[in-house]
Amino acid sequence: MKASYNWLKSYLNIDIPVEELGDILTEIGLEVEGIDKHESIKGGLEGLVIGYVTERTKHENSDKLAVTKVDLGTGELIQIVCGAPNVDAGQKVVVATVGTTLYTADGDEFKIKKSKIRGEESFGMICGADEIGVGDYDGGIMVLDADATIGMSAANYFKIETDYIFDIGLTPNRSDATAHIGVAEDLAAYLTINQGYTDGVKKPEVGDLAKAEIQLSIEVVVENQAAAPRYAGVCINNITIAESPDWLKNRLIAIDVRPINNVVDVTNFVLHEFGQPLHAFDYDKISGKKIIVKNLPQGTKFLCLDEVERELRGEDLMICDGDSNGMCIGGVFGGLTSGVTESTTSIFLESAYFDPMTIRRTSMRHTLRTDAAKIFEKGADPAQTVEALKRAVSLIQELAGGKVASDLIDLYPNPVEKNQITFAYANVNRLIGQDLTKGDVDAILAALRIEFVEKTETGGIVSIPTNKFEVTREADLIEEILRIYGFNKVDIPTSIKSSIVFSDNPNPYQTRNTVADFLANNGLNEMMNMSLIKTTYKTLLPIDESSLVFINNTSNQNMDLMRPNMIFSGLDTILHNQNYQNRNLRLFEFGKSYLKTEKGFNETEHLTIFLTGQKQEESWLNKDKATVSYYSIKALVNNVLGRLGISGFQTSVVQDEVFAFGLKYHRGPQELVTFGRVSGELTKKFSLKQEVFYANFNWGNVFKALKKSKVVFQEIPKYPSVRRDLALVIDKNINFDDIAAVAYKNAKKILQDVNLFDVYENEERLGEGKKSYSVSFVFQDDSKTLKDKDVEKVMGKLIKTYEHKMNAVIRK
Repeated sequence: MKASYNWLKSYLNIDIPVEELGDILTEIGLEVEGIDKHESIKGGLEGLVIGYVTERTKHENSDKLAVTKVDLGTGELIQIVCGAPNVDAGQKVVVATVGTTLYTADGDEFKIKKSKIRGEESFGMICGADEIGVGDYDGGIMVLDADATIGMSAANYFKIETDYIFDIGLTPNRSDATAHIGVAEDLAAYLTINQGYTDGVKKPEVGDLAKAEIQLSIEVVVENQAAAPRYAGVCINNITIAESPDWLKNRLIAIDVRPINNVVDVTNFVLHEFGQPLHAFDYDKISGKKIIVKNLPQGTKFLCLDEVERELRGEDLMICDGDSNGMCIGGVFGGLTSGVTESTTSIFLESAYFDPMTIRRTSMRHTLRTDAAKIFEKGADPAQTVEALKRAVSLIQELAGGKVASDLIDLYPNPVEKNQITFAYANVNRLIGQDLTKGDVDAILAALRIEFVEKTETGGIVSIPTNKFEVTREADLIEEILRIYGFNKVDIPTSIKSSIVFSDNPNPYQTRNTVADFLANNGLNEMMNMSLIKTTYKTLLPIDESSLVFINNTSNQNMDLMRPNMIFSGLDTILHNQNYQNRNLRLFEFGKSYLKTEKGFNETEHLTIFLTGQKQEESWLNKDKATVSYYSIKALVNNVLGRLGISGFQTSVVQDEVFAFGLKYHRGPQELVTFGRVSGELTKKFSLKQEVFYANFNWGNVFKALKKSKVVFQEIPKYPSVRRDLALVIDKNINFDDIAAVAYKNAKKILQDVNLFDVYENEERLGEGKKSYSVSFVFQDDSKTLKDKDVEKVMGKLIKTYEHKMNAVIRK
């Protein structure tokens, strides 16, 4: 929110430097994110003074220019060349002196310099109203009244207001500080306790409304009292819609609110003064002269003030006329046809307290983040509903000539009770970490207008003002006390205590960082996605809806599903990057998936890897422009497991709705990782234009396997290795893993590596159901140099085994 320094000073008798006041606001929980200087006219008319034209003569070298002598009150006359047709001796004018910066209506600026115009020197500029921003162009200079004081600054003459605007990052728990009076009351409490301030807050005087001569009838019916616990209003007639006075426009412009007309501006002013939204309806447009607060059927169309037709939900609270036609989305946004216009002469002025959750849901559902909605969703103060209404009526009478034309309506069947909190003085000191006396605590509570209901030696029960919507517990109350006492007054301990902490081995955080560093060093970027995904994603894969975890996400109604898997988040990230022309992606993420089970909720930790695009960025060295492949993701998976020292797992082929093809590494039923190419059907649903390769580690199972594994370091071999190649014609249902398993079993003493380097399939040459694998075997003995006869003996044994167990045919 934005808070005006001058506006705050109208309620507080203070003269605190702006920066110091900003520090105080931050200390009491209203963090100031920035302070901006605001001037009712840009530049503040600095350098402009009131002058008196003592002499005017025609310029010798121009028919349209005049040479003037001007008195600026300094005792010396200055010469100014002026082209305005209406300049003349005896006038009091506004003069921009040399060095002054003027600002155009378009925001451009130019500096007044000493100049020579057609041979005559000029030491300034006599200004028109449009040139200094105080009026429109009228064909000449601005001639002031005769009582204007020569030498007076133009800023003082035109009463230019300079203000400072605090940009406050208002947190959701500060329902008491949504407007200037709330901020002023918080400041007064702090200044009372810490600086001896005694003047309190000078709130505007709001008396009872004058007894109305009943001229306008109105009936109000609240059908949904849960959503509208309090609803008040009054009719006002004889209104003249016009432009607001400068003081009101300046107040609103300073906090970035656009002035519209005197009635609408009053409602906005009171909103930012009291924190109570108001709404003015054109009385003549209220059908049946009846207001009904209700819900309309699902799908009802409503034309809003921004000329956008919105489809209502059944939960949206509506302010309707006597024919149940919507006039306003309650507490959120007005309608196009029921608002105040230039022809309005009578209004019904609404002031209500709406349920925060109802307003929040409607505001977020329709993406209408209005000032009114932001206040209601934090929790407006129901106690000031009528007070703010009376304040607005008083201003409308003053500025628009209105007269109260009906009784004041106030429907409040179930008044909101003040929260009562039991607290102990000992807990105050324990949580704050400071020794406050009982007198200190009592004084702070009094400054915050928190009254004792019951008081004892050890604590008591206090009643919380209704504007402090979030103060419901003892801890909340103690936080209020700490804010006003001062965070900076809490002593910093002079000693540091530490204790020995024994961590698990292996350490889960260290392991995760080790893998993250490994992947980052291999050119991958870490992504951090939200655990929430779009509800529509549930239709992309066959998922049992009863196992999905939904939440009520009022921040974004479209994202209310906790991700049941990790692939949706990753593909969404790839799509986002693809839309920004980032096509070569190597990504990884640590995260959780969420499913509902019969026993409760299941959170599974994952490490995922996504590859897509070219292996290397485009360059003259990357001539073949090779793209990532299945073997790219497999290499990363094997390297991650190798880095953790995990081996001895089983392999299964995977082909399902997620993977077009892939492998699963597992130990019995415990899955370690599944990886492969994402199915084209799924990537098409995400509008992805290139192949995506995906690996999904079950991090919990990987970590369990890590506890039983260890990384083994060994010396670089002293003796050379020997390689032998073998071409095997085998059945198509035999995997390379089966071949490798046989090799390691029969030659485990000297076999170092088995690799598949070629696959050949041709049923005409090999036979039906057959394929050919070209496999390399690397042998090495750490104690001696291998001889050919040693290697041939092992190879012969392997060949016989393959022929006998796999019916393999050795190609020669």
